[in-house]
Amino acid sequence: MSSIQKLDLKMTASEYALWEREQTEKHEYYAGEVFSQAGGTRRHSLKGSNVLSEVRQLLKNRDCQTHGSNMRIHVEATGYQAYPYVSVACPPIEGFSEDVISNPILLVEVLSPATADFDRGVKFGHYRQIPSLKEYLVFWQDEARAEQHTRSHEGLWLLRDIVGIEAVI
Repeated sequence: MSSIQKLDLKMTASEYALWEREQTEKHEYYAGEVFSQAGGTRRHSLKGSNVLSEVRQLLKNRDCQTHGSNMRIHVEATGYQAYPYVSVACPPIEGFSEDVISNPILLVEVLSPATADFDRGVKFGHYRQIPSLKEYLVFWQDEARAEQHTRSHEGLWLLRDIVGIEAVI
């Protein structure tokens, strides 16, 4: 998404879950606070759609589910709830409701200038607390660049920079 704005709302996680289902726009949640996500640019949307298509194609003969940006992720360890651009979860898929996943194996974000630092820092800090998460990909919307964060067998996060139009993930 292109920008995040803190709303003047305080609520519990349960209140947020009920409230969020009634909203026409998406909101992230953390520690009683709600954050609005504004819409993105055409370039942002196109890059996200392309990534979703590629991931879905790679997993077409597997039991795993690929979701777009309408699926909410719940980080049980921190209480953070967000809408990554792409998420993948494999059975058994966990979450406290049909609109939430708490055990993704892959999360993808498309960066905008307004959210790049947050997505690569604070948000990734929350995502790293998901035990099932094996990979976190971030794509720049305005250049041929990505970061691939992969969890090693020892639990360490390894970073690979992918730069240039010819680069392959």
